[in-house]
Amino acid sequence: MDLAGLPKDGGRICERKAFLVFNLIPAKVETVEKSIFQRWFSSPTSTPEPDQETTETLAQRGSADAQFSLGLRYANGDGAEPDYVLAEQWYLKAAAQNHALAQCNLGVMYLSGQGRPSDTAKGAVWLQKAAELGDASAQFRLGELNHRAVRVGASPVGGEARIDAYKWYRLAANQGYRGAEMACDAVNLHMTREEVIEGVRRVAAFNTTSSQPTQAPE
Repeated sequence: MDLAGLPKDGGRICERKAFLVFNLIPAKVETVEKSIFQRWFSSPTSTPEPDQETTETLAQRGSADAQFSLGLRYANGDGAEPDYVLAEQWYLKAAAQNHALAQCNLGVMYLSGQGRPSDTAKGAVWLQKAAELGDASAQFRLGELNHRAVRVGASPVGGEARIDAYKWYRLAANQGYRGAEMACDAVNLHMTREEVIEGVRRVAAFNTTSSQPTQAPE
């Protein structure tokens, strides 16, 4: 390009612009270096808060989920021997807040005699509570209790126990609980037509008065 025709003042302006652009670069670097220096050596003005509270803290503050988690931890042992006394204590706290899983696990503990002699009546009470809240595992186990009572002759009213066994098995099966469909069919084989009709009616009544949760099959 021929620059001979440009005025001298124009040449000086171009030189000044080039100088200014050149000087912007180190200014930018100095700002970044200062920021890094401050991050490394400056003291924080306040102590950062912890990201989250511990399970124990949340449980003490009344969180039903945290209380259930502690109960489960003690029941499973978590690398040590299970402590069913502490597991029961935390399960009870969560169960009192209508935590269905805690209620179900309490029922299982009492039925199987974990840390104490087996207590079928007490276990059935907690399973009933969890089943009424829609827990599929509790519904299946409650069906088992009623079905077993019929088979061993423990129920004074066999027909009523069969209907209840059908009801709870069917509700668990509707949630995809493993083995519930087969168990429901087994009960159905020994039911009268009237008993089946009543069982279907009870299932429908339960579904209209409660909201069944979605639970993955076990």
